[in-house]
Amino acid sequence: MFTDKLFSYDSNQPQKAPLADVLRPKTLDEFFGQRKILDKQSLLRNAILNDTIGNTIFTGPPGIGKTTLIEIISLNTRSVLIKLNAVLSGMKELRNAMLNAEERFSKSGRKTILFIDEVHRLNAQQQDALLPSVENGTITFLGATTENPFFTINKALISRTRIFKLSPLDTEDLEKIIDRVIDFYQNLDIPLKVLIETAAANHLIKYSNGDARTLINALEMIINTTRSSGKKEVKINLSIAEDSIQNKNISYDKNGQSHFDVISAFIKSIRGSDPDATLFWLANMIEAGEDPNYIFRRLLISASEDIGLADPNAIVVVNSCNSAFEKVGFPEGVYFLAQASLYLAVSPKSNSNKSIFKAMEIIKSCNYYEVPPHLKNNSITYKNPHNYEKDSLDQSYMPENLKKYKFWKNLTIGWEKMRSDELGRYRNN
Repeated sequence: MFTDKLFSYDSNQPQKAPLADVLRPKTLDEFFGQRKILDKQSLLRNAILNDTIGNTIFTGPPGIGKTTLIEIISLNTRSVLIKLNAVLSGMKELRNAMLNAEERFSKSGRKTILFIDEVHRLNAQQQDALLPSVENGTITFLGATTENPFFTINKALISRTRIFKLSPLDTEDLEKIIDRVIDFYQNLDIPLKVLIETAAANHLIKYSNGDARTLINALEMIINTTRSSGKKEVKINLSIAEDSIQNKNISYDKNGQSHFDVISAFIKSIRGSDPDATLFWLANMIEAGEDPNYIFRRLLISASEDIGLADPNAIVVVNSCNSAFEKVGFPEGVYFLAQASLYLAVSPKSNSNKSIFKAMEIIKSCNYYEVPPHLKNNSITYKNPHNYEKDSLDQSYMPENLKKYKFWKNLTIGWEKMRSDELGRYRNN
């Protein structure tokens, strides 16, 4: 464990706020984590300390320091900091903030920093309303979001901001947090000694999943519920730690980067025929509360894109599992998600369906082509293959000037191999 000071607090004041807020860092020297973007020579650190922060969006999972950074910025700026929450504030509050900023600058020359928490919740109209004030410098815009701003913020606003992605805290940072919690209680007017077993600390660190707030809240709950009046010592063992955090705090958002990263890993694991990784990423999505309909939609795409004609039954299996899930739902419906996913993972793979895109490219680039006369509607020269022996019919189906093109590149695997071999024998006769 580490003992360098990370938090500032007054132990003589009664604790009214949650412990996570009481222990919130007040300076960059106290701030933990994010070493990549906050080292001594970093652009962001120097901008904060020199009060030259520009339009910025901080993105990343909960409990990793986004709001804390805003608080530190507020203590290092001569500008007026206005805080709004995108969930609670409407267009009226937004316009008032910008009008006040303009009036403040014209009267006193003092600038305004407008911080919007959960900025991804702003609708398109609200985002557009910000643009004029951001463009003319009336406000410096700061935003915090747990989601990928490239998916939730319009391009015009994105182009005028710097985006800093914050990462979950590592084990070293979380160990420091445990030390600070212990230190906090030890330095109260009536000291409380907190003893935590290594196994208990490791469990809390593992299951907080890089979220400082989750870790502090768990420790606060343990300490407040296990100590009795007048007790001077609290011991935290593994059993108590497990009871405080029973489910891992999975970092996952349904509309942002984590969402797309996890589904990408899931589909690529299927494509790579790795059933273990397929189940791992599926479990990640299920535990995070992903919409099962979305998972089935992606499985349907994979059944055609990645398995295709190597096993045409794959899409039938996924459809059947989807239908069964709709009738059963959770929790038993997990079986159908797993069956569909595993079927695709262990199936032979073919992407020959993508041949359609080559045909589409030729369509776009070709200046002229005509339907052959014998293929036109009501043609009298068309020969119906059903009326001929397979080796006796010589009939072309491509436009005359495009006969040289071969679009379908079949793979010699699974059902597709059997069908392509038979087709080859037929065409060569």
